[in-house]
Amino acid sequence: MKSVKPKKFLGQHFLTDLKIAQDIADTVDACPGIPVLEVGPGMGVMTQFLVRKERPLKVVEIDFESVDYLRHNFPQLEENIIEDDFLKMHLEHTFEGQPFVLTGNYPYNISSQIFFKMLDYKDLIPCCTGMVQKEVAERIASAPGNKAYGILSVLIQAWYSVEYLFTVHENVFNPPPKVKSAVIRMTRNATTDLGCDERLFKQIVKTTFNQRRKTLRNSIRPVLADADNKAVQQGHTPRPHDAFLADDLFGLRPEQLSVAEFIRLTNAVAEETKL
Repeated sequence: MKSVKPKKFLGQHFLTDLKIAQDIADTVDACPGIPVLEVGPGMGVMTQFLVRKERPLKVVEIDFESVDYLRHNFPQLEENIIEDDFLKMHLEHTFEGQPFVLTGNYPYNISSQIFFKMLDYKDLIPCCTGMVQKEVAERIASAPGNKAYGILSVLIQAWYSVEYLFTVHENVFNPPPKVKSAVIRMTRNATTDLGCDERLFKQIVKTTFNQRRKTLRNSIRPVLADADNKAVQQGHTPRPHDAFLADDLFGLRPEQLSVAEFIRLTNAVAEETKL
């Protein structure tokens, strides 16, 4: 069967280096004994190494040409090739509620969305590995105080330990992307409860980083305004926040705060806006 032509609108860049493909496939070994779900297998350059690992494997692919290619070349996976959009899948049904490793050579254009979905299913995904754009990998692995530190860094590091494993150059892809790639591994940490309102935590992280050049004193105001509007709708008079915002913490910018400090900030905002 002829090769699949990479499709730009799907963000397809097919890896051609078998050694690198095997190295990426081997990253799942850090979380042994549980099933593996590969996202975007394309022509199966990683799949050929994953099928040898003697544990349940399913692959999800949205490109019908790639699906046909996989069915032809991996007949042993016939029942485990899912033709679907990963972002729309209900992952609790993938392995009948069993935890699984998520892996893949992720399409650059949806990699962040894939990891936000991973967070929604963090109790089912103890380990996530794979290849993404180098800039995204650096963002996920970044520590506070770095330019790359942002929304993905905080939300993922709240629940996962992140390892930046190795860099992949653009000349091992067809077609070559315009950027370098990197392989990362995220392994669930011991956190089972953040110790704060998780919805408010996400809101604060996203709101403050969306105005990352501002100090928290200014970037947190939309969150306080939301709480004040809800108070008014419930017939309460919002309190002034000047004294609250006078704390030295609010002179910082969001990239200066660790995950633990964002949790403390979330609890402080929750207390300040409590009715």
